[in-house]
Amino acid sequence: MFFSISNISEAFGSIKANPLRATLTALIIGIGITALVGILTAIDGIKLSVYDGMEDLGANSFDISAFAKQGRKRHGMDGKKYPKISYDEAIRYKTKMGSKATVAVYVRVSWNTEVKYGSIKSNPNINVFGGDENAFYAKGMDLVEGRVFSATEIEFGMPVCVIGPELSQTLFKDESPVNKVIQAQGQLFKIIGLLKKTGSVANGSGADRAFVVPIRKGEQMGAGKELSYEITSVVKDPLLLSSTMDEARGIMRTVRHDLPDREDSFEITQSASLASSVEEVTGSLQIAGFGIGLITLLGASIGLMNIMLVSVTERTHEIGVRKALGATPMRIRIQFLTEAIVICVIGGVVGIILGLAAGNSVSVFLGNGKFVVPWGWIGMGLALCVSVGIFSGLYPAIKASRLDPVEALRFE
Repeated sequence: MFFSISNISEAFGSIKANPLRATLTALIIGIGITALVGILTAIDGIKLSVYDGMEDLGANSFDISAFAKQGRKRHGMDGKKYPKISYDEAIRYKTKMGSKATVAVYVRVSWNTEVKYGSIKSNPNINVFGGDENAFYAKGMDLVEGRVFSATEIEFGMPVCVIGPELSQTLFKDESPVNKVIQAQGQLFKIIGLLKKTGSVANGSGADRAFVVPIRKGEQMGAGKELSYEITSVVKDPLLLSSTMDEARGIMRTVRHDLPDREDSFEITQSASLASSVEEVTGSLQIAGFGIGLITLLGASIGLMNIMLVSVTERTHEIGVRKALGATPMRIRIQFLTEAIVICVIGGVVGIILGLAAGNSVSVFLGNGKFVVPWGWIGMGLALCVSVGIFSGLYPAIKASRLDPVEALRFE
């Protein structure tokens, strides 16, 4: 039997006799598996984070925004450029939709604002948004303390704000930020609410570093900039999503004065299409990560083969003794193959542990708090370890089995 107890015992005996060589060989394989499992674990973790964010938003919503790729060439021709969605257009759409959906209007004012509280400053990476009364609900942003904007604060653009947990921790540590006054872009704002930590990259809101103000105030803060307002519509019944999207497209075309024979001057996206895009992107990343891991393992297999060849040379006399005592060429081949496979599996197990740690560290750093164990990739990693062991050990094993016992016994 190939993986018999005696063969494995002999393999471990050889490993113990040459601990440094075995350790270095296992380390080579471990690095390759760490790269493979680490990259794929990180990708799975990021994908899970995105899908968790989509679940928070729900499958019954869709977004309307300006074209993200305006002016790019299509089929060799310059793409068309359309004006950004204005505040008035967004409000007219919201009014026309009426009770068909809960409509939220919001605008991204800045991605790199610095916020101050007394002498304490945040990093200049705070995301400033302007939102209406439905923005928090539609974008899946829950409050852990305080309240959202009142109708009066939205109508008159009052200097109040709701902040994310990362900004709160930077400025106030473990204190409550509610009712504190902070400064952003040279203006004073009273904090009325604190957002729940999401750790999600899916909703695009950057809620953990968010600084949300009433939408009219956001318009004032963005004076001089070409702001593009975005719209999220939430349908009560998911079964009505498709028909509501068709109606929303017609309303938005009317609001934007799109001619009947022209394409839409805006984009409509929903969770299903976003999920498809995520699958495409992460699928490409997985292929790239798998390729990088395979290249690393290829280099590791060449290193292992070289070490096994050295082992054959060093153990020539031992092989001669075994043959003189009746060991067959098949027995010699199995012995060296088993040794190579055992070393690879040891390195693979170490690599899997390190890969899981590295991959989940990257995943947590990017916002997902869940520990991901990709069993499929782990199984594939172990299978690759065995394959590398067979590939690297086959030629040295055949070389060892073909040694002439008399010449081998004379070898010093």
